[in-house]
Amino acid sequence: MFKKGLTILLTVVLVAGLLAGCGQKAPEQPKEPAEKPAEEAVKVAMVTDVGGVNDQSFNQSAWEGLQRAEEELGIKASYKESKQDADYGPNMEDLLDSENDLIWGIGFKMGDLVKEEAEKNPEQKYAIIDYAYEETPENLVGVVFKAEQPSFLVGYIAGKMTETGKVGFVGGIKGNVIDGFHYGYMAGVKQANKDVKVLVQYADSFTDAAKGKAIANQMYKEGADIVFHAAGGVGDGVIEAAKEQNKKAIGVDRDQNALAPENVITSAMKRVDNAVFNMAKDLKDGKFPGGTTVVYGLKEGGVDIAPTSDKHVPAEILKEVEELKQQIIDEKIVVPYNEKTFNEFQ
Repeated sequence: MFKKGLTILLTVVLVAGLLAGCGQKAPEQPKEPAEKPAEEAVKVAMVTDVGGVNDQSFNQSAWEGLQRAEEELGIKASYKESKQDADYGPNMEDLLDSENDLIWGIGFKMGDLVKEEAEKNPEQKYAIIDYAYEETPENLVGVVFKAEQPSFLVGYIAGKMTETGKVGFVGGIKGNVIDGFHYGYMAGVKQANKDVKVLVQYADSFTDAAKGKAIANQMYKEGADIVFHAAGGVGDGVIEAAKEQNKKAIGVDRDQNALAPENVITSAMKRVDNAVFNMAKDLKDGKFPGGTTVVYGLKEGGVDIAPTSDKHVPAEILKEVEELKQQIIDEKIVVPYNEKTFNEFQ
């Protein structure tokens, strides 16, 4: 009986010891420091106008600016392409639903729509190319270019290089933006040679390349030997006519020499790519200039003539162009941008 009681007591003690051992906490291991969450990329998107993203003109330039911002600044870039004016609104809505930090409208035709969208969505940031508002919402930025300045310079080149005493201008759709190209070009031609005649015609389109070709062919037939276009995709037809007729053309917005290396002697460049890139940088740096209009001219590096101009334009003329540039920057020459200022300029 004693042995049996001793055995039970030892068993109880052993079990109690084991239970006590199980209740002890193991020494805590040092925790790995939590990883800092990756910074979310700034998202910037654009709606093209009807010229499309590969228009060889300002839509393409804008997209190139966003691609550069993606590569150099680490933003996330995207676009919605418009085939017709009716696409602008749905494309804007799609980009809003995609939670972009900044939405661009590329082209003055979206001016009213972009402002309406900005007013409806005050927490969303917007920007537009080629449009300035009398009153700009705080979440919207207008970006405009002094297109008359590079147009004046290429007009001067045309006035100096024409051998027939006639040059041409083909416009897309008449309005404030194209007026700058039109009258700046005419002023440059007259600055070079007041006796040179400028033939002018509008296509009432930014996409009808066939019409651009027909207009340019008629101008060449009438004796013009250099034709400048400010007409988006219509200008593809102008350049095609120059190639076929072995005449000279002047490009717009981008350096368009690659479209016809032997015929495009220069281009009036509007650096939409720089404007779009700079806005992405400001946005990322927390310096979005909402409620304002940003203006780019020669002084700001936002416009110029094409770097390939030296392929066809004589060095002495390019030297004169550089002098004219400085006079424009110094405001010794104020380039006209519409009919009224052109008449005053003359």
